[in-house]
Amino acid sequence: MFRPVTRLALPVFGALLLAAPLAQAACPYPAAPAALPDGATASKDEMMAGKAAVSKFNQDVEAYNACLDTELQAEMADASLKAEQKKNLQSMANAKHDAAVDELTALAARFNEQVKVYKAKAAAAAPAKSVRCSDGACQ
Repeated sequence: MFRPVTRLALPVFGALLLAAPLAQAACPYPAAPAALPDGATASKDEMMAGKAAVSKFNQDVEAYNACLDTELQAEMADASLKAEQKKNLQSMANAKHDAAVDELTALAARFNEQVKVYKAKAAAAAPAKSVRCSDGACQ
């Protein structure tokens, strides 16, 4: 047989368990593009699609960080929080922000490397320009 306190505690505990994922989902972490184009084999359209994917991820990271800022401001407004709790909330928000920016920076660097490979491939495939010189002037 349940004691009266236990009967009351179970629904409250269950509600807290259900609410926790909702609080965590307030600022969902953005998903990076699954793959980037290989500059050595990609077409111009594939490179442009890669650029669009990186740009979208950049926008998603900016929205995520804005959400974190809004969420942090709301949490910090709680007058019942002690200074140490506020410091921990700030540290956690900073860590989440930095992780997203680090992932974006790494993704952009990988894409930029593929852009260099793509441009080198295109330059190597371009026909060489002939230079004509006559009367000391070259064209």
